[in-house]
Amino acid sequence: MIKVETAKKWLDLFIEQLLENKVYLSELDTAIGDGDHGNNMARGATALKEKLAEKEYDNLTDLLKDTGMVMVSKVGGASGPLYGSAFIEMAKAAKNDEQVALADLLQAGLDGIQKRGKAAQGEKTMVDEWIPVIEDVQNNQLTTEKVDEYVEKTKPIKATKGRASYLGERSIGHIDPGAASSGLLFKTMLKAGVADE
Repeated sequence: MIKVETAKKWLDLFIEQLLENKVYLSELDTAIGDGDHGNNMARGATALKEKLAEKEYDNLTDLLKDTGMVMVSKVGGASGPLYGSAFIEMAKAAKNDEQVALADLLQAGLDGIQKRGKAAQGEKTMVDEWIPVIEDVQNNQLTTEKVDEYVEKTKPIKATKGRASYLGERSIGHIDPGAASSGLLFKTMLKAGVADE
C-alpha cells in the first residue's frame, strides 16, 4: 500500500536529485547522445516542483498523472514522452486505489516506456534499469547498491536504440543517461520509504 504522502516525498526527493545531478546527466549524454539529458530533466524537475506545490493531493492517481503530464510537456528530447508515459501509466494502475502493489505500479510504468520507446532489455536504455529493479521489488530485494549496479551494467552494452545507436561500438563503455536518471528515481524511492509500505 503506497501512501500519497510517501509518494509525494519520493517525487520531492527525485526533483532534488535531478537538479543536483543536472551536469552529471548531461555529461553522460554528451558522450553518447546530444548532451541535453540533464538540462531536460532539470527543466522538468523545476516545472514539477511548481506543479506539486500548487495543491494538496489526496490520491495517488492525481499525483502520478500530474507528474506524467508535466514530464511530457516540459522535458525535451525522448525523455519527456518516456518518463511521461511511465507516470501516466502508473497513474492508471493506481486507479485512486492505494492498495496497488509497488511492483505492479512500476511494471505499468515500464509497460508505458516500452510501448512508447519500443525498447527491449539489452539495448542500452532506461529499460535496462527498470526491468531488474522491478524484479528486485517483487522479491523484496532492492537496495541502493543494486540500483547503482544496474546503472553500471549499461556501460558494456552496445546501444541499438535511440541517439546512442548511431555511435555503434563507440557507445560501449558509457553509462546510459536514461538508466542513470532512472537510477535516481529508484534510489529516491527507497529513501522515501515507498518500498517499505
